[in-house]
Amino acid sequence: MTFLALDSIAIPDIHPQAPLSERKARLSDIDAIHELIGYWAARGLMLVRSKTLLAETIRDFHLVLAGAHEGHPGGLAGVCGLHLLAPDLAEVRGLAIHPAMQGRGLGKRLVEACEAEARAIDLPALFAWTYQQGFFEKCGFRRIEKTSLHPKVWSECQRCAFFENCNEIAMYRELTP
Repeated sequence: MTFLALDSIAIPDIHPQAPLSERKARLSDIDAIHELIGYWAARGLMLVRSKTLLAETIRDFHLVLAGAHEGHPGGLAGVCGLHLLAPDLAEVRGLAIHPAMQGRGLGKRLVEACEAEARAIDLPALFAWTYQQGFFEKCGFRRIEKTSLHPKVWSECQRCAFFENCNEIAMYRELTP
């Protein structure tokens, strides 16, 4: 099996034209989710998630899986979670797309899966912390001031190593019925 690596972070070398499937995450997916998020976190593009936190929130995550193709093993092509914070707000979090699968619309598909789940439980709004403002704007989010976010968001943020020096952008989307 071939791996792309940065320090100790390795992800399977999946083929960009591999067949794709979608499903909710399972506990057996934790290592792959951790590696893909870690790959981007090692580049300073997202926050790392511990395996313990992933296990606690595994039901939050939607996956896109790439099948084996032309000698490539297949693996996790993308992940995104919907984390309920309050009766009126959930966070779209942990969005990561395999570098070989960038530009295929997988990020938007995963955000739409989170939106569909939110609508199914009558959730009125979503937010996301991101460094990719343009992407979230294309998904219907708008930039907001961090200070306008629900107090529950801040209780989650206090556990972050970057809480005092956060440079992520707050994005918000109201969901219409």
